[in-house]
Order: sequence, then structure tokens, then C-alpha cells
Amino acid sequence: MKKIVVTVIGADRVGIVAQVARDLADTNINILDISQTIQDGIFSMVLICDMEKASVSLKEFQDKMAQEGKKMGVDARVQLADLFYAMHRI
Repeated sequence: MKKIVVTVIGADRVGIVAQVARDLADTNINILDISQTIQDGIFSMVLICDMEKASVSLKEFQDKMAQEGKKMGVDARVQLADLFYAMHRI
């Protein structure tokens, strides 16, 4: 399994979850876990995904999500799960 972490943060609006899920499905990336919240109008979402069978490389998907994030007015980032966990270890 090749796990990635997708984070999305920005002003809340309709369709953010739908667009991210569509982008994942279009590239054959499976959502394993998802958490999202809205606090004082700020939307945040973290997805743990498996890109073992993805139709794109990690770099291609990172670029795609950065572009889609700009279109939606949010910050969308993608990292390998191992790197994400290592960066956030105390």
C-alpha cells in the first residue's frame, strides 16, 4: 500500500468535499479515512488515501491538487504518509 495524506484548508463553500473526492476517483486513488470540520467559516479536511493503483505519479497528483485547490480557493496539499507522520512526530 502506498499511503498519502491529502490536506485541504480554506474558506468554507459548497462542493469542496465533492471536488476532492472526484479528483481522487478520477486518478484511481482510494480514500481510506476522511476527517473534516468547519470552525468559524474555515474548512479543514484530512484524507488518508491509497495510491497503489493510481493512474498518475505522486508529483502529478500533487500538482493536480495544487491547481484544483487554487480553483476552489483553498490550499490543497498531498504528501506521502510516512513523510507526513515523520514531520508531525513530537
